[in-house]
Amino acid sequence: MAECKTIAICNQKGGVGKTTTTVNLGVGLANRGYRVLLVDADPQGSLTVSLGIQTPDELPVSLSTVMQAVVEDTEVPGSGGILRHEEGIDLLPSNIELSGLEVSLFNVTSREYVLKNTLRPFKQDYDYILIDCMPSLGMMTVNALVASDSVIIPSQPSFLSTKGLNLLMRSIAKVKRQINPRLRIDGILLTMVDKRTNNAKSIIASLRESVGENIRVFDIEIPHSVKLFLLSRGKHTASGGRKSD
Repeated sequence: MAECKTIAICNQKGGVGKTTTTVNLGVGLANRGYRVLLVDADPQGSLTVSLGIQTPDELPVSLSTVMQAVVEDTEVPGSGGILRHEEGIDLLPSNIELSGLEVSLFNVTSREYVLKNTLRPFKQDYDYILIDCMPSLGMMTVNALVASDSVIIPSQPSFLSTKGLNLLMRSIAKVKRQINPRLRIDGILLTMVDKRTNNAKSIIASLRESVGENIRVFDIEIPHSVKLFLLSRGKHTASGGRKSD
């Protein structure tokens, strides 16, 4: 059996399509027969809400609950908080409690490894784990990078988004150098692309020229289309683990 691959969907800038990328990539992999777990590592719970959970703060078990159990070395409650979605993907949801946990991590020994240790028991049940990161370079994002094998960076073709890439690249390089030498960048995914504007065309050309030699910029570009950003809000159920294929 192939080893589970963990991918962080990361960009410290908000509104660039991280959550949409996570969902669509996850569903696409599930449709190809892979076992997929989506992890919402954002206290805003955008991924959780997009998959049909309208009141994430009422969830009895979420990512913060499971991570706290790992920190305290106590038993993880129930099914580990995993919810199964009708699109064929599983979800480890998030809510506002994750903000408090992130702050408390600064006082934890080996704080950068908490998410990695949290996900370790789940890896035997999945082919892919996709982590939807929060729009910051804080402790939760560092945890996601340490827990991952690779990173996909969604980015809009705008001046501010492109400018922020340098800071993100430095953060990824630092994690790779100091903590997770296996970490690599799968590529930059251009999202919300409006090819009708010369500005977008210019920025895309400049980005491909400036980073294309060292980092892959995916050929596919996600257009700025409402249809592509409407997510299926199907039913979800508590799951005690994956059914055998």
